[in-house]
Amino acid sequence: MEHVNILREYGLFDAKVPRYTSYPPANRFEPNTGARMQEDWLADVPTNAPLSIYVHIPFCRRLCWFCACRTQGTRTLQPVDVYVDDLVSEIETVTSRMTGTHQMARLHLGGGTPTLLSVPQMDRLLDTLDHSFARAPDFEFSVEIDPTEAAPEILELLAARGMARASIGVQDFDPKVQKAIGRLQSYAQTENVISQLRDSGVTSLNVDLLYGLPYQTSSTLNETLQKVHLLKPDRLALYGYAHVPHMSKRQVMIQSDTLPSSFERYEASVIARRYLMSAGYDAIGIDHFALPSDSLAKAAKTGSIKRNFQGYTDDTCATLIGFGASAISKFRQGFVQNAVATNAYQTRLREGKLAGHKGYTMTPEDTVISALIDQIMCQARIDVRGLSDRHAPFAHGIKQIAQDLQDRFPKAINLQDGKLNFRPGMDVLARIVAAQADTTLHPDSVHSAAI
Repeated sequence: MEHVNILREYGLFDAKVPRYTSYPPANRFEPNTGARMQEDWLADVPTNAPLSIYVHIPFCRRLCWFCACRTQGTRTLQPVDVYVDDLVSEIETVTSRMTGTHQMARLHLGGGTPTLLSVPQMDRLLDTLDHSFARAPDFEFSVEIDPTEAAPEILELLAARGMARASIGVQDFDPKVQKAIGRLQSYAQTENVISQLRDSGVTSLNVDLLYGLPYQTSSTLNETLQKVHLLKPDRLALYGYAHVPHMSKRQVMIQSDTLPSSFERYEASVIARRYLMSAGYDAIGIDHFALPSDSLAKAAKTGSIKRNFQGYTDDTCATLIGFGASAISKFRQGFVQNAVATNAYQTRLREGKLAGHKGYTMTPEDTVISALIDQIMCQARIDVRGLSDRHAPFAHGIKQIAQDLQDRFPKAINLQDGKLNFRPGMDVLARIVAAQADTTLHPDSVHSAAI
């Protein structure tokens, strides 16, 4: 009970803080910065530098009520066909602003529902990318897949075009929970899609789950975990459901009184973590798990994992280029986010402009805070001495932040011999500790629950 009391004392069950998939978080990006800086930053990308490419497909045939991603419904493929035209145009426009040739080390198709595309549409998109970027020797191609919208022919095409990792959305297998979140998906459907993927030569599988869903209990989540274990994924992501109906209007379909309490969410996450670790998975950061043989687990052991807009990753590319409505690009100098609404995105392209709208230019101080928060979120520690050596002009500030964190969370972290480490069981406070280290966090900012 003392363990829980410490977590309660430090605000775990009440705090609302950023998820820190980037620093600064995307809600601090500034209007027009992307449009102003994107062209210069693209031209400055080093020739032959390995790039990470993300393509956002916002369309879904059904809109799941829990989802807060930038998506839109469609009953036909006609708007999708138009959108692919715009993606092709954007890819060509972006590459025309870059100098020399560039290698694509990572390609991720997300959404929305990328597998909604027809075979000709997907072929055209991949042909454009391959024409624009040479595949690096260690190229990895991953796709987010909804098992209820994954025709055999599109899965066969993706495998034939080099997809090595599939990310399967599950969330929960309990029928009552599925009905409450507007996402009906049977275990048989999921198992059939996974079997086809493996038969097609896809070598790595990730499964996405949520805790904190309506009517979900520790018992029902445990049953879902047992079923997922039978599917033998290489990685799992177990995210806390963020109920933000003020930001995602479809979430008004989920009744607040059906949601578990903050403490029940915490209990469910602890039980799930214990189950997955007993099943042979390594815990990665605050919400990922991977088999020891998986590259993510190996990267965690060497301290080289990163956190980006898809969660934890072993992607080491310095530059991420995002294509599509709302997609975010990361450059050495800062971030650029494309126009969020599909219509606004398409209008910019048809006017001959780049799609960037919002963005953020990193200052030297931002770079230091970003490194601090990255270590907190990815490694549950801060190498105070190492960061001070690498960022010598800011050494005093780094040491002061570390001391302030020790003073603020003495029962959760320990600062000794130039290293700040979380005490056992306290890494669940990582987002709260990161928020304390975030010198630009506004107290009135709206974020999701810390657990």
